[in-house]
Amino acid sequence: MTISNFLIGTTLLMLAAGFGIPMMANLNAGLGVRLSNPLAAVVVLTGVTFLTSSLVLLASGGIGDLLVIGHFKTIPTVYFLGGVLFVFYITSITWAAPRIGVGNAIFIILLGQLLSATTIDHFGLFGAIKSTITPKRALGLLVMAIGLYLAQKEV
Repeated sequence: MTISNFLIGTTLLMLAAGFGIPMMANLNAGLGVRLSNPLAAVVVLTGVTFLTSSLVLLASGGIGDLLVIGHFKTIPTVYFLGGVLFVFYITSITWAAPRIGVGNAIFIILLGQLLSATTIDHFGLFGAIKSTITPKRALGLLVMAIGLYLAQKEV
């Protein structure tokens, strides 16, 4: 099997994204501590997120797609839940990281991500590519979950 440049690039992109998540969690947790309010930190983070993503959208020339109001009428409402889940994640990690440590918080999140991703893939939820859970895949997930458990620090 040959590994394509696309697969290598995608893997590196996802690795960088994964690398950034604990950094984001720790930075926003620190902001929440300094503001004495985790929700205030979430508002600041989402404001910066909005500005940054708007600039990237403008730079990419994709702003026209956003401005076509007809597009929004055809999108099922469930797809907008992602924004709510983003705020839930950011609020949770901003609150939890200073209390149990960023490593412990991320390890627990990773376990939730494994379970959620497996369920989404198995049933092809929200338009995902369907990937049935096989015994081999279930074993791999179990090994990953055990690894997360073993790597978790004592609270």
